[in-house]
Amino acid sequence: MAQTESPRTRPSRRPGLTPLIALNAALVGGLAFVEFGPLAQAQPGEPREVARPRGEYTLVGGKIQTGNSDAVYIIDSVNQEMIVLRWEDGRNILSGIGYRDLDADSKARTRR
Repeated sequence: MAQTESPRTRPSRRPGLTPLIALNAALVGGLAFVEFGPLAQAQPGEPREVARPRGEYTLVGGKIQTGNSDAVYIIDSVNQEMIVLRWEDGRNILSGIGYRDLDADSKARTRR
């Protein structure tokens, strides 16, 4: 009996391995772009002077003269600013009523 030799075959590769390698390479490239890409404008790249210091806030509740609703007075003592917010029951939102620059008000000349 003659033995027949089986033809040598190349080891078969797993199907779909090449697209997975390409996907991983694309994901690594995207990660590198996000990590080493340009900084957003809101992020300081290097230590520099802060344009606006961090505030220290005081909240005071009270009545307002118009209508029968209440208001919240928010005072930023570091930046010398005040805003007033009113709660609107029908819409369930806080709406801004006013803003004052307390630093400018304190420097204004009186007319006396």
